[in-house]
Amino acid sequence: MLEEIIKRLNLLINPVTGKTFEQENRWKHIAMEGDKLVAEYMRDGISPSEKREIEQKIAESLNDLIIADKIMIKTVSTQSQDVFKALDNNKSSPSPSPATEPAQIKAGHGTIDKKKSVPGVGKIIAIGSGKGGVGKSTFTANLALTLSKSGKKVGIIDADIYGPSLPMIFGKRDEKPRSNADKKIIPVESFGIKFMSFGFFINEQDPVIWRGPMLGGVLNQFLFDVDWTGLDYLLIDLPPGTGDIQLSMIQNAHVDGAIVISTPQDIALLDAKKGAEMFKKLNLPIIGMVENMSSFVCHQCGTEHFIFGEGGVKKAVEIMGLNFLGKIPLEIELRTGSDKGEPYMAQEKFSTRPVWNAFMSVAEQVENFFVPAPNPSQVKNGFFGKILGLNK
Repeated sequence: MLEEIIKRLNLLINPVTGKTFEQENRWKHIAMEGDKLVAEYMRDGISPSEKREIEQKIAESLNDLIIADKIMIKTVSTQSQDVFKALDNNKSSPSPSPATEPAQIKAGHGTIDKKKSVPGVGKIIAIGSGKGGVGKSTFTANLALTLSKSGKKVGIIDADIYGPSLPMIFGKRDEKPRSNADKKIIPVESFGIKFMSFGFFINEQDPVIWRGPMLGGVLNQFLFDVDWTGLDYLLIDLPPGTGDIQLSMIQNAHVDGAIVISTPQDIALLDAKKGAEMFKKLNLPIIGMVENMSSFVCHQCGTEHFIFGEGGVKKAVEIMGLNFLGKIPLEIELRTGSDKGEPYMAQEKFSTRPVWNAFMSVAEQVENFFVPAPNPSQVKNGFFGKILGLNK
């Protein structure tokens, strides 16, 4: 069967040049991996709409040999800018396909281009730590849930490709995203939060050994090829560090603000400060810093323990001139909720606890960052002051 597949794929026509893929020597790899076909070709000079047309033709040409669900198309490019230059000569998209089509991730090279807005999104917030293991993904998930409590529509991009954890936190480990009629990936939804993660496209046991440029291509898909329509906030859960993955995401999209997460200990703050400096150099407004795992209160004796030190983040923001968004203490239920797929802030039974109140405070400050609360004197002297009788 593979021989027949290769024969048909070689006859595939490049809509840009009118030549076959065989004539242009575009195919880099065609193989069966188990019951799946993996085909990789050179994408130079092919725009996104032409790419979709090619993939449609591949599925149609092989429909009597292998079902579309079993075909994985990968692309590589020696000159990634060609892909974006080709947008100027963009052709019309092929006929829409049913909304039940499985979504696919195409491993290709990312690129740094002019910043673009993500369609359907109000504000984009990058959440970084500079260091791993500080509870950033748990924080991001619970902040999203807290923002949604005020009626906001919130989504999350799980950009930690090497350690995607949001499918577990939101209880959607076995979910497989689909694509809609416009070839957009439909984000998975849980507890009212829309999110997308690389964890949906790999087995949990499989290590990710891709290089940075290939990962940049995937993350660009998460930004621009996912249907984020109707969101007030899109949170980007960045991976640890200050490398090319972080840079490419922030430089490709209009990001409106950043939050830096750290535990109080000096070794975590050392990396968190680097993360904050990265945002500053990219001219990205920093909403503030959060001290996560600030302390733990023993359930038996009631004693508050400062496991990772005390007050480190507050001291750091004073030196760096940043806003201090508050402390998130440790609670066992915060950890168990993430493990069970039942996030802490989705459970109203915790509404009187310190962690709950801390998240509510952080969310309020995030919203005030973008829509500042009115000055009391302005209210008194303004239109509403007259109505309320405050300007007497």
